[in-house]
Amino acid sequence: MKFSQYLIVFFMGYFMYCLFEISTRGYTHWTMGITGGFILSVLYVLNSRNTVTLMKSCFFGSVFITLTEFFVGIFDNIIMHWKVWDYTDMPFNLMGQICLPFSCLWFILCVPVYFICRELRYSFTEKGFD
Repeated sequence: MKFSQYLIVFFMGYFMYCLFEISTRGYTHWTMGITGGFILSVLYVLNSRNTVTLMKSCFFGSVFITLTEFFVGIFDNIIMHWKVWDYTDMPFNLMGQICLPFSCLWFILCVPVYFICRELRYSFTEKGFD
C-alpha cells in the first residue's frame, strides 16, 4: 500500500470523526480529529485483509478504539486538563475516560467502517493506487 492511500484514509477519518462529534454533541477538539484519522488508518489496514470477517473487525475495532480512547483521554483530560470528555456519569466507566456503552457504540460503528474500508481498498486498487 502506498503512502498516498494512508494519507487519504487518515484525512477521511479525521474529518468523518470531527463531523460525527459535531453532529452528536455540537463541538469537537482538534485531538479528536487526529485520533479519528489514526483509528481509521489502523482499521483500514485491518479490514484490507481478506481473512477478516465483519464480526472480527467489529470486535477488534471496538477494542482498539476503546484502548486508543483511554490513552488519548489520559493525555487530553488528565495530563493536559483539556476536559475534552468526561464519562464519570456513564455506567461501567474507567477513570471517566472510557465506558461500556461507548465501547458498544464503537462496535456498532465498526460495521459501516468495515464496508467503507473494503470499498476504499477496491477503489484504490482499481485506480492504480495499489
